[in-house]
Amino acid sequence: MKGKISGISLGPGEPELITVKALKALQAADVIFCPATVREKEKIESKAARILEVLGIDGEKIRHFYVPMSTDRRAVNKIYDDVCRELVKRAESGQNVAVTAEGDGGFYSSANYIFEKLRQLGSPVEMVAGVPAFIAAGASIGLHIVRQQERMLVIPGNLSEEELESALARGYTVVIMKVPLGEGVLRSYMVRHPEYRYFYFEQVGTEAEYITSVYTEIQDHPFTYFSILVIKP
Repeated sequence: MKGKISGISLGPGEPELITVKALKALQAADVIFCPATVREKEKIESKAARILEVLGIDGEKIRHFYVPMSTDRRAVNKIYDDVCRELVKRAESGQNVAVTAEGDGGFYSSANYIFEKLRQLGSPVEMVAGVPAFIAAGASIGLHIVRQQERMLVIPGNLSEEELESALARGYTVVIMKVPLGEGVLRSYMVRHPEYRYFYFEQVGTEAEYITSVYTEIQDHPFTYFSILVIKP
């Protein structure tokens, strides 16, 4: 290809937490593809595009691709397939193309499908790393997530009680991403284990940020999708 395709990790949401390398890659790109959703009344929402706006990236370079809020993976994958074809077409024409990913593009990222599909098509992707959300969350309150020889387990919310109990019983710090996926298991587990330390983070680095380590507050607060729960034995 005459141009190149880059996967640009934007970090956890606070624009200033983007890496210098990622910012330079965005500035050098001819076109930037950002995921977006369409809410009620045809309102377009794109966290990625808002970050780029704060960073001063030329809005003329931004192209939205709309990801349906659906559990039907066929509909979502069709969107990703269409995006991949457009990325390859533009790169072959000589444009430098960027695809944004929140957090880190290689860590629980929905952009992974696009990057894997491009590799299958024989189109190399240059990945630019980003700050994972749980690292930014810990830093926001000065939490040393693991020390010296301590172990850590990072898992998505759809966990089992046995998995959680096994890790904590062995002294692991457990980081849970997308907390609502395991709300039933987590709330009942907290009731039985008030002796552990719990740290709840939501939308860290944004205007909607909510952070608490107060046990009763966590129990009373509704879990949202972009949330992290850190449990320390």
